Amino acid sequence: MNDTFAVTRFGWLFKKTLLEKPAQFIGLTIVFLVFSLFVYSFCKFTAGFMVAQNATFLLGLVGGGCFLASFVYGNFNTNANGSSFLTLPSSQFEKWLCGVVIIGVLYVAIFLIFFRVIDATFISIYHNSLDPKGPYYRELYDAVQQFPYDGFIASRSYMITANFAGAMLIGTLYFNKAAFIKVALILCVLCLGGFVFNLLLANLFFKDVDSAFPYYLVWINVKTGRGKLELPSNMLEIVNIMFQFIIPVILWVLAYVRLREKEF
Repeated sequence: MNDTFAVTRFGWLFKKTLLEKPAQFIGLTIVFLVFSLFVYSFCKFTAGFMVAQNATFLLGLVGGGCFLASFVYGNFNTNANGSSFLTLPSSQFEKWLCGVVIIGVLYVAIFLIFFRVIDATFISIYHNSLDPKGPYYRELYDAVQQFPYDGFIASRSYMITANFAGAMLIGTLYFNKAAFIKVALILCVLCLGGFVFNLLLANLFFKDVDSAFPYYLVWINVKTGRGKLELPSNMLEIVNIMFQFIIPVILWVLAYVRLREKEF
């Protein structure tokens, strides 16, 4: 049997990980699905479908992914559990891959299916409530459509989840206690620092800066309106590749390296 990866051995480890602590994995997944349903319902009735779809997808995918990432290597909360986990008859690669599959494949798949169901259900109810003989029936009907999984909000949600969940995995392996809170605070400081730094940098080169989104664009007040300055398309593509692929890969690989260090 291969010392690095064996399908049968990985299957046993995956099953053991899920069933050993169902409250953490199955329970947390159910909690975030229910939370997503609540967010969708609340935002739909208070702010409309677009806000409901965007907010639910972002909070459900990112929040659930990060919470699960903070628990997937929770065995290191105590020395006894950590030692027991490290001595399991499976390779470090399989232990790392188990966390990757739970967060990046299993939860994402479950959430996408669940979100599509609730999104389609609410939209169907709305469409059926419209009067086909009304003068604005077609406009009202076409104004509300299913959330696109390949749209801007979806792509940014995937990117944020990949980056934040990767950071959470590393943090879990470094902070044995209250890892989620500690990593969340670090991420908040880094994000806030990025916004402030970008805003200060923009004010050095431009006047009447209204706001600045790190690495993407700067909003400037122009008389009675607002204008925006964006990165050149080639530079924007480089930034997108960095945050969508390069940085997440680095973070998830570092989590594997840190897990191997735990062995020693």
